[in-house]
Amino acid sequence: MRVCVYCSSSSAVPAVYLETASQVGTLLANRGHELVFGAGNVGLMGAVADAMHAAGGRMVGVIPRRLYERKLAHSDIDELIVTETMAERKAEMERRAEAFLVLPGGIGTLEELVQVMTLRQLAYLEQPIVMLNTAGFYSLLLEHLQRLVDEAFMRAEFLDLCVVADMPAEAIELIEHPRELVMPEKWF
Repeated sequence: MRVCVYCSSSSAVPAVYLETASQVGTLLANRGHELVFGAGNVGLMGAVADAMHAAGGRMVGVIPRRLYERKLAHSDIDELIVTETMAERKAEMERRAEAFLVLPGGIGTLEELVQVMTLRQLAYLEQPIVMLNTAGFYSLLLEHLQRLVDEAFMRAEFLDLCVVADMPAEAIELIEHPRELVMPEKWF
């Protein structure tokens, strides 16, 4: 399965996040999955890719030219795609993905998560979305999503757009055995 992993490009994060990213890369490779990612050689992206490569996994990296020219692409990628814009990068990753796995990350990762959730909500995507809530990283976001439901900004069923795992092995299981979703109309 082609698994698109969204995650941080920061290497300054606490070690638990980098260690978890490495575990994800190893698990994906050992279970025969292909990694689709932002091609980065830094942060959690680099940790996932390093572990994936060490375990013999196949990687497809998608990177905008501006970042490629700054030498931020991982050197061991099997297939490197250079796009002109961030929007093209996201579209290419979405097109190739059979599942999405979201690890901790910053603004870019949050934007990618919200985009695929929105696309799934509107039935533009059917692929499963799994959020890895390492050390409770996404707990406040999950509380905010519940508030959206409580205050009628979102239907309760849309909380299921993304399933949450606390451990890497659990996240991979959720990708491999996704729940079937039946989504209502977005509008109340």
